[in-house]
Amino acid sequence: MTRVVKVGGEAVREPERFASDVAHLAANGERVILVHGGSVVIDETLDALGIDPRYVETPDGVVSRFTDSDTMDAVTMATQLVNTEWVTAFRNAGVDAVGLAGVDGVATGDRKSAVRIVENGRKRIERGDHAGTIEQVDDALLETLLADGRVPVVSVPIYATDDGLEGAAVNADADRLAAAVAGAVGERLLLSTDTGGVYTDPDDPESLIESVTSRDELTALHDAAEGFMSRKVMAAERALREGCSEVVIGDATLRDPIVAADAGHGTVVSETALEVVA
Repeated sequence: MTRVVKVGGEAVREPERFASDVAHLAANGERVILVHGGSVVIDETLDALGIDPRYVETPDGVVSRFTDSDTMDAVTMATQLVNTEWVTAFRNAGVDAVGLAGVDGVATGDRKSAVRIVENGRKRIERGDHAGTIEQVDDALLETLLADGRVPVVSVPIYATDDGLEGAAVNADADRLAAAVAGAVGERLLLSTDTGGVYTDPDDPESLIESVTSRDELTALHDAAEGFMSRKVMAAERALREGCSEVVIGDATLRDPIVAADAGHGTVVSETALEVVA
């Protein structure tokens, strides 16, 4: 089995938390791809550079970082720092890891230099964004690495073109990058985050949505997801639509986060959630 594990939030600071799980899986013949974000480190890098981070909201309610040229430099610095730390931790655990950015040939897409945003209740166009939408993953490259017993450790930026013009390294959502990778080469995706999954009431730990197996339950999952969690639910659906059989939105703070997800800890979304009932 090939599984994709995405790590974000504060957990990007703790690669050792995942290293033993990955080492165990690799030793037992499972193929693993690790995709990581780096928002917390990006914010720290921006602060060190004296740049105020800016977040914008799209008309469909998704909040994301606006990546101008200076912010793009910080994104590249931060994600490559995180990538190096993860590869080092994995190698220290005996995992034959290799670090890659999407721009290294893993992921390509379309640059969206002009984006629609909502500001003060009004819709408008904001230009100068260095962000992209992932359209394609080089599954042959990843398969070659996996067949050689390697564990790819993948991050943004990706390579993207703007209306067919010259390409550039641009930012992209790491959850969607993981979803695209899982849809291309993986059977299972773990979206590991700072919470235990998706809750109908974020303030009530008893309201965890444990499983999603039907279209109605998927709709309810979208309704329950708020803020950054809505991006994870959209990423989960993309992965399932593109060939992944199961997605778990799980807790990165647990001692053995991958093992815990395998045991059902988190919100488990099955491919049956996309089926239309006749």
